[in-house]
Amino acid sequence: MNPRGLFQDFNPRHEGEACVEFKAMLIAVGIHLLLLMFEVLVCDRVERGSHFWLLVFMPLFFVSPVSVAACVWGFRHDRSLELELLCSVNILQFIFIALRLDRIIHWPWLVVFVPLWILMSFLCLVVLYYIVWSLLFLRSLDVVAEQRRTHVTMAVSWMTIVVPLLTFEVLLVHRLDGHNTFSYVSIFIPLWLSLTTLMATTFRRKGGNHWWFGIRRDFCQFLLEIFPCLREYGNISYDLHHEDSEDAEDASVPDAPKIAPMFGKKARVVITQSPGKYVPPPPKLNIDMPD
Repeated sequence: MNPRGLFQDFNPRHEGEACVEFKAMLIAVGIHLLLLMFEVLVCDRVERGSHFWLLVFMPLFFVSPVSVAACVWGFRHDRSLELELLCSVNILQFIFIALRLDRIIHWPWLVVFVPLWILMSFLCLVVLYYIVWSLLFLRSLDVVAEQRRTHVTMAVSWMTIVVPLLTFEVLLVHRLDGHNTFSYVSIFIPLWLSLTTLMATTFRRKGGNHWWFGIRRDFCQFLLEIFPCLREYGNISYDLHHEDSEDAEDASVPDAPKIAPMFGKKARVVITQSPGKYVPPPPKLNIDMPD
C-alpha cells in the first residue's frame, strides 16, 4: 500500500464545496476529541477521586466557546450543526453542575438545572409547533399526501424524543433531591427511549460529509465504483404485471406508429419522438452576409 497515493490529490482549497465539508469534519473531530477527554476524566474521577470536578469539566468549558464559533461558521455556510448548538447553549449548565458537585454552592438540584429547564421549555414549544402544523395539514385538502405524512412524522418523532427526555430529567432531579426512591435503572428508561428514537430518526437523513473515511464522493457512487457488479443490478427494470393483464393491455391499446429516431451529433444521444406528436424539423436558414 502506497500512503503517498492517498494524499497526492489532497488539496481541499481548490474544491469549492468540498473545502467547506472538510472544515466541518475537522470541527466535528475536534469537538468529539474534547468530549472523549471529558469522559476519560469522569471515569478517572469516579475511580480515584483525586481531583476536583471543575478540572473534570474543563474540556466541556472549552467545547462551549468552540461550539459557538462553529455555529456561527455553520450559519454562514449553510451547515446544520446540532451537536455544536447543543453544547454552546449549555455552558452555564456545565458550570452549575461542576460547582454543585464540588460543594462550592449548596443549591438544590432543581435550581441547578434551571438552564436546562429553559432549554426544555423551548423544545416543548417546538413540539407544540409541529403538532399544531401537523393537525392543520391533516385537515387541509389542498396539501399533498406526502407533505402531510412528512409533517406528521416530524411531530411524532419530536414528541417521542422530547417527552421522555423531560420525564427523565424530572425524575433524576427528584431522585437527587431525595423526593423519591426510584432506582436509577427505572429513571434512565425514558432516556434510553429518547436516544433510541433519536438514533432511528438519523437514518432518514440524506447527504453527508464527503471527507469522512477518505471517500471524497457520495457513498452510493463510491460503493458502485468498488463493486462494479452492482451496476448491472441497478440498471435492470423489473415488470411485475401478470401475463393476462399484459395481453388485455395489448388488445386494448392500438400499435403506435413507428418513428425513426433522431441522432444528436454533439451529445451522441438517441432521441425518439413520442407517437402522435411528431413535428417536422424547421428548414435550415441560409443567411448570406454582405461583403
